[in-house]
Amino acid sequence: MSYRPIGVIHSPFNEPKGVPIQPSAAKGVRGTVEVFPEYASGLKDIEGFSHIILIYHFHLVEPGKLLVRPYMDDEEHGVFATRAPSRPNPIGISIVRLTGVEGNMLQVEDIDIVDGTPLLDIKPYVPEFDIRDVERKGWLERNVHKLPEAKDDGRFVKG
Repeated sequence: MSYRPIGVIHSPFNEPKGVPIQPSAAKGVRGTVEVFPEYASGLKDIEGFSHIILIYHFHLVEPGKLLVRPYMDDEEHGVFATRAPSRPNPIGISIVRLTGVEGNMLQVEDIDIVDGTPLLDIKPYVPEFDIRDVERKGWLERNVHKLPEAKDDGRFVKG
């Protein structure tokens, strides 16, 4: 199995350290999504959506571990119970606001992604498909209040 990037994500963040850890903590942060020309026709009708889901490759992280200490907790958790970027398959997802389309360039807001990140796919965000009422939020229940101040501290960066 192999994937090839369909584009590259551009943001004001030059390195992982200091990046908001979720789009909801990156309100108003602007960026662009450059879709490579050979994939540009796949953008037809995307301007009709206010939000899109970006699927990307965490290209700057250490190889995945099964136990991680996530940004908003001091305890280790199984990687699949976290949103940590260092994963067996380092795939990220972010729901961002689509503010404009010019050819193969998408203007977005609420971006929490490092500049130069390889883009794997784009999907439209549709509340009727994507929102669920939940009963439990696991260990995050006691930590989700930390999100507005939480930033990447560099713990998962290659090096």
